[in-house]
Amino acid sequence: MPQSPQPQSPQPQTPQPNGLDAIQSVADDLVHQPSHPAPDPNDAHGSVYDGLLGGDPSHWAFGTDFEDPLAGVDTTIPDGVDATDLGTYCLMLADDALIASQRLCEWTSRAPDLEDDIALSNIALDLLGQARLLLARAAAADPTLVPALPEGSPVPPEDALAFFRDARQFRNVRLVELDNGDFAVTIVKLLLNSSARIALFERLVESRDHVLAAVAAKGVKELTYHRDYAGRWFLTLARGTQESRRRLDAALMKVWPLQAEQFTTHEVEARVAEAGVGVDPAAVADDVSVVLAQVFALSGVEQPTAAPLAAIQGRQGRDGMHTEALSRIVGELQVVARAHPMGQW
Repeated sequence: MPQSPQPQSPQPQTPQPNGLDAIQSVADDLVHQPSHPAPDPNDAHGSVYDGLLGGDPSHWAFGTDFEDPLAGVDTTIPDGVDATDLGTYCLMLADDALIASQRLCEWTSRAPDLEDDIALSNIALDLLGQARLLLARAAAADPTLVPALPEGSPVPPEDALAFFRDARQFRNVRLVELDNGDFAVTIVKLLLNSSARIALFERLVESRDHVLAAVAAKGVKELTYHRDYAGRWFLTLARGTQESRRRLDAALMKVWPLQAEQFTTHEVEARVAEAGVGVDPAAVADDVSVVLAQVFALSGVEQPTAAPLAAIQGRQGRDGMHTEALSRIVGELQVVARAHPMGQW
């Protein structure tokens, strides 16, 4: 794993896009901060449910009944919105979070040190919380999306969607399913995914669907922490040792071809954006590009120019066309639930 960063010459101050102050601060203080502080268990990231009732009350829609994440929430479909489109769109956002979370869970007990073990686990929990709410919203919007289970099964709809769909039914982008590989690969994936998801959620808070708006409002706070964490490690790897820089460069070459798919508009995304409940991912590409360009500039890393990973017969992750990596991780995710479909936990 990378060693502590070596002293660097002070860098000139550069105007920052919104939300990059923390990353800039690390760039300035890298020589004084050999490791990253552990997340404060008392802050907003200590639990996926922290902050559900705090903040702007206009953004809050959920109750505190953990048995039903949407208990007491108005799940009426907004006028002019196709229920299946809304449900499918929620599946796309949920699957991105669920698979990314499952990948990060693989680091538990294997991260570079205890602080990062906890940090990655907390990020995984944040994403899992987002996935649960979005899966519940998908099921409420269109119950026909939920897989059929044996009569009398106690499995709630959001769990049925997580544990009883085949890999080809998942709608996540292929970036999040990529194997963890080297620690640098995980950091690059987290930086690209969190940057794109923040930009999308910042617009999604204006959704006509109150549930999606509330999920986005809560998620922006979490994702800001995720991006800061990834950005700090990106700088540390880039400006650390020759070995850490070599690993970061290799990670970029591996992950970058999957970045463009995040901004490729699926027909469902186009329709929900037109209906005012979703966001066209292509609309946030420029915002994300500005943020990433700033991170690359601060770290002294040249932005890759690798061509995007091609679609397969015109289909990508949003269409259910995935890499072999997804089948393996979905198998691990679902093995217990599928073995005990009548189980209660």
